[in-house]
Amino acid sequence: MPTSLSTPDSAYVHGYSPREAHRLGDQADTLATLLHAGTAYPAGSRVLEAGCGVGAQTVHLAHSSPGARITAVDLSEESLTQARDRVAAQAPAADVTWLRADLRQLPYPDGHFDHLFACFVLEHLPDPAPALTELRRVLRPGGTLTAIEGDHGSALFHPDSRRAHQVIAHQVHLQSAAGGNALLGRSLHPLLTAADFRDVAVQPRTVYADSSRPALVDGFTRRTFIAMIESVRTEALRTGLTTAADWDRGLADLRRTAEPGGTFHYTFFKATAIRP
Repeated sequence: MPTSLSTPDSAYVHGYSPREAHRLGDQADTLATLLHAGTAYPAGSRVLEAGCGVGAQTVHLAHSSPGARITAVDLSEESLTQARDRVAAQAPAADVTWLRADLRQLPYPDGHFDHLFACFVLEHLPDPAPALTELRRVLRPGGTLTAIEGDHGSALFHPDSRRAHQVIAHQVHLQSAAGGNALLGRSLHPLLTAADFRDVAVQPRTVYADSSRPALVDGFTRRTFIAMIESVRTEALRTGLTTAADWDRGLADLRRTAEPGGTFHYTFFKATAIRP
């Protein structure tokens, strides 16, 4: 579930359109309770949000941790501008410093931050290891890291459809071609362990939507997941991954999961760890 770019050689497969910014906001609002539960930082603590994008997660960080001193970093100046506006409108009392920077070269001394928060960021990096090494450097000993990622391989739905799975696979392929990994959630534990974090713990956070949960059907199935897949149609056709007819049939089947009688399941992975 993408956010924004964090290194110069990564590419955000969904682009920077107003529609995408709106989708990211819908995603963050719909999943706030699921993803942010258990994450709260003390007032006065220094928190680095890595790859803040348009500020959709920053708003929820600020609401759950009043008084925390948040530094929100992203490579895209356009995204930072939108993030400033979003936080000013939705969390005007938040203490947020904005910085355009590469996650592999942060302008902070060793151990500067008490806590790190990275949501839907690692999946866009060709190699997350250098960014994790740098994030570990700027975290104080005993400080915590929280990382959240999705995994498109966890998408299960009814009615099942080979064509719907194919359009999801096209998005996974395009994200990989852009230097990312839409299946990264399953690898969070080994990634963080290899980066020398300790006490790494990963919890699945599952979204399940059916007609008895209309808010999730609309907010997640339609406006988050299906909208994300829809956003790569032009690129999927341009690169010859599929035909317009096959794409449209696959999308129609995927949309069927959000109609009466349909169900949709997806798993996010939330990891916590400590710098020793």
